[in-house]
Amino acid sequence: MSELTHLDETGAARMVDVTDKAVTSREARAEGFIAMRPETVAMIVDGEHPKGDVLATARIAGIMAAKKTHELIPLCHALNLTSVKVHLTPVSDGETGVHLEAVCRLTGQTGVEMEALTAVSIAALTLYDMCKAVDRGMVIRDVRLLEKQGGRSGHWKRG
Repeated sequence: MSELTHLDETGAARMVDVTDKAVTSREARAEGFIAMRPETVAMIVDGEHPKGDVLATARIAGIMAAKKTHELIPLCHALNLTSVKVHLTPVSDGETGVHLEAVCRLTGQTGVEMEALTAVSIAALTLYDMCKAVDRGMVIRDVRLLEKQGGRSGHWKRG
């Protein structure tokens, strides 16, 4: 098992020093799903939500969250993201809901996994918040890292 990088030799929490790490192109991709009733998905797709464009609002929230990850998660570095894309795909065949995917990119000294995961999480929470009045039974699940590239550890992809 590898060493936990956010703990020093005494076990105290610390921010990892990335000063001497190489600047490389880095990218991370994460996904999640919010299950909801078919009527809720139809309301979103048909643009009939009284609060407006639910998907656009959730997309913006996800982008904003990626940019603020260091303010939300202790010990995360403030990053100069060069790209954040949040894709929201309504699903109405089989289980109904919205599939969420975020891709974050930068050129820097540390990875962007937490930013991609945060973008998906906050976009899903925004969908929940906007639709809870009509569907309190929604379930956010399967938030996970799909792929990361760049840096010393190279390319990792979920199997």
